[in-house]
Amino acid sequence: VGLSPNLDRQTMAEFSQKRGKRRGDEGLGSMVDFLLANARLVLGVGGAAVLGIATLAVKRFIDRATSPRDEDDTKGDSWKELSLLKATPHLQPRPPPAALSQPVLPLAPSPSAPEGPAETGPEVTPQLSSPAPLCLTLQERLLAFERDHVTIPAAQVALAKQLAGDIALELQAYFRSKFPELPFGAFVPGGPLYDGLQAGTADHVRLLVPLVLEPGLWSLVPGVDTVARDPRCWAVRRTQLEFCPRGSSPWDRFLVGGYLSSRILLELLRKALAASVNWPAIGSLLGCLIWPSMASEELLLEVQHERLELTVAVLVAVPGANADDRLLLAWPLEGLAGNLWLQDLYPVEAARLRALDDHDAGTRRRLLLLLCAVCRGCSALGQLGRGHLTQVVLRLGEDNVDWTEEALGERFLQALELLIGSLEQASLPCHFNPSVNLFSSLREEEIDDIGYALYSGLQEPEGLL
Repeated sequence: VGLSPNLDRQTMAEFSQKRGKRRGDEGLGSMVDFLLANARLVLGVGGAAVLGIATLAVKRFIDRATSPRDEDDTKGDSWKELSLLKATPHLQPRPPPAALSQPVLPLAPSPSAPEGPAETGPEVTPQLSSPAPLCLTLQERLLAFERDHVTIPAAQVALAKQLAGDIALELQAYFRSKFPELPFGAFVPGGPLYDGLQAGTADHVRLLVPLVLEPGLWSLVPGVDTVARDPRCWAVRRTQLEFCPRGSSPWDRFLVGGYLSSRILLELLRKALAASVNWPAIGSLLGCLIWPSMASEELLLEVQHERLELTVAVLVAVPGANADDRLLLAWPLEGLAGNLWLQDLYPVEAARLRALDDHDAGTRRRLLLLLCAVCRGCSALGQLGRGHLTQVVLRLGEDNVDWTEEALGERFLQALELLIGSLEQASLPCHFNPSVNLFSSLREEEIDDIGYALYSGLQEPEGLL
């Protein structure tokens, strides 16, 4: 799957051709090729690697400054040239010399030395040298990174859950008083924080606001069968109009062309959250500051506590949409899909990862947390969200391979390879809906930025940690 760390020049050149990159053989590019090809003869393996990285960095800045936007080939070239470095074997850490790592023993007396009383001066005790520090393996670095950047303190998790639960109760009481005619279900906080899939900090919670739709009056239509032709979505159609005319359901006020409109419902609730809720009073009661985010089209609440900053995503949902109990969310979609409902696969994805790990006591969820923390800490990988990384871990997780903690480093590198292979094709199919490409929203430049960072990370994985 993907590209192995021993990828040679030919494979990298084929990758550049797939990505549509072109490069001349003269000028600065030729000089870089000459330097990279001959540096090992002069500087040795280690010196060649350092020179290669430095040369590529300088060349990249010069090319970006002198090339037009539509002919920016430098990133693709950098991917190709990195194969020269990837083909260079890693320097293995040298063991410390025996003279430095072993205790210094006192000298044995010379056979020719005359025996006699020792000198009256104080006896000097020989100092034992401490062992030289050993280089950490990738496995050890991953475990240290997990401890320092992935694990969330239990007190922080408990505080975030308490705040989310209190906000859910206050918001549910407000909705019932503001919209008594609309039947909402119980507001349920959840998400990665509740499933043990949140990395680094307890800063995000999902708050589901389920609609209670009348049985028999609504049916679901796949998005590909609508004018939007969007496989990510579903339409919620009003039925039985001949027996239960329009107006029989309280949700009929949100109909557009016979379908329940997520857009109209979102606009109503956004206005209510921004203008009608007394957030200062609620925040004072809960011991924090709460305000709705006006910069996002999603329904987001920002919470600031003296020990925590939290974002609560209010998700209006149609639960139990099909046999797999997947959710349909009111989401700010564009174009013809604006009135459709986005299919939310997070619950089934989290459940599948849990089932796989429970079956073999595996580390798939730990791998996902590591990848999320790595991408969160690297600006070049910020475009890779939890949804992308979940698909990678699910695809790897279905394979019958070693998922014990001892193999975590190997699985980490395998995940990087799979990401690189998917970027080459500009395609990352959704595990539970292969017709959806999760890379479809990425621009060419973004794919190149992510690919360059991942290639560099595959060469030196410790640099990502």
